[in-house]
Amino acid sequence: MLYLIGFYQRVAPAVMTDELTADFALDATTLGSLSAFYFYSYVFMQIPTGILADRLGPKNLLTLGALVTGLGTYVFATATIVLWAELGRLLIGGGVAVAFVCMLKLADHWLAPKHYALASGIALCFGIIGAVFAGVPLRLAIDAYGWREVMFFAATLPFGVAALIWWLVRNDPTERGYRSYGHVGHAEATPLKVMAGLKRIFQHRNTWILSLLPGSIVGSVLTFSGLWGVPFLTTHYGLSKTSAAAMASSMLVAWAIAGPILGAWSDRLGKRKPLYAIGLGALVPLWGVLLFVPNLPIPMLTSLLLTIGLMSGCMIIGFAFAKESVPREFSGTVSGVVNMGVMLGPMLLQPAVGFVLDRYGATIGEGGSLLYSLAAYQAGFSLMLAWLLVGFALILFSHETDCRHFEY
Repeated sequence: MLYLIGFYQRVAPAVMTDELTADFALDATTLGSLSAFYFYSYVFMQIPTGILADRLGPKNLLTLGALVTGLGTYVFATATIVLWAELGRLLIGGGVAVAFVCMLKLADHWLAPKHYALASGIALCFGIIGAVFAGVPLRLAIDAYGWREVMFFAATLPFGVAALIWWLVRNDPTERGYRSYGHVGHAEATPLKVMAGLKRIFQHRNTWILSLLPGSIVGSVLTFSGLWGVPFLTTHYGLSKTSAAAMASSMLVAWAIAGPILGAWSDRLGKRKPLYAIGLGALVPLWGVLLFVPNLPIPMLTSLLLTIGLMSGCMIIGFAFAKESVPREFSGTVSGVVNMGVMLGPMLLQPAVGFVLDRYGATIGEGGSLLYSLAAYQAGFSLMLAWLLVGFALILFSHETDCRHFEY
């Protein structure tokens, strides 16, 4: 549930760009920066999360993360100046940052290794359910009640989730009398040991590659569906905000469906590299058509967004791929590193696209909204395409693990 809330908060700015722009007097660069404050703390927290999970246990850390998320949402909802709104987004990102790594740590104890990639995909599926709620349902709620009122209500949910985590979650199956799949005998993480672990895992080529790849995929999806896609579709396809939110959400729905399917397929195939490479290779021309072929028929545009979402599901394979690429005792550390790479994409691309849009200039639309030309969007979105091209080139140099853990 905390991961679901995290995805909801991650993409919520996409359907309230006009409201945020008007309330805080933002241009595209500062709007992109406001949205990206979520990712600044999220990325920063990935390595400390591994240490804290070992010290506090996933249950305690998830409970604390949910409480911080609720506080951050309240700060964001009541902010009167952009500085407070940025602080709210920063707290939200830091709070939900613990969800995925703690989930992977719990999965490593509760599930057999052969189900690890599938579990990662199912987690992504639940997360994207949250993103879907941040599409049409959120837009309709904002139209009915206002963005501050809706976000204030959303601030109450993480506190309830904190109580459920405390009541239901257990760090290891042995606490319920079941067999544990956790690997005993691993030393507790400390800052010095984590630094030594980072040095060790970055001696493996796959760590570098699999840390840089997912940012290209997730950065593109969340830069489009999580911020700039809705204004792009309303401006250049004449869609209503609700219809544009539905279109953007369709990409996320496809992503949610594809994650567990491709994760399970990779497990059954006994290979990681082929499906990852095929997905990345397909995304380059698909994004190219979306960005540079104007006035697509709406059915074709919808199909294109769905296909991009499906192909983007390949990134979930990267967690199992990376975990198998390093010695077993560093599996938690490498998961945090890869998740940092995942969030570097939207953290860098959302404000960067906004910066490019501002360089082209805007016209003032109805209600004070800022409208950008097609050429401006194409120039900004080209940054996404460039990273995807680099990602496709890198995956070709990765070393296949054959779904087996690294052996000394």
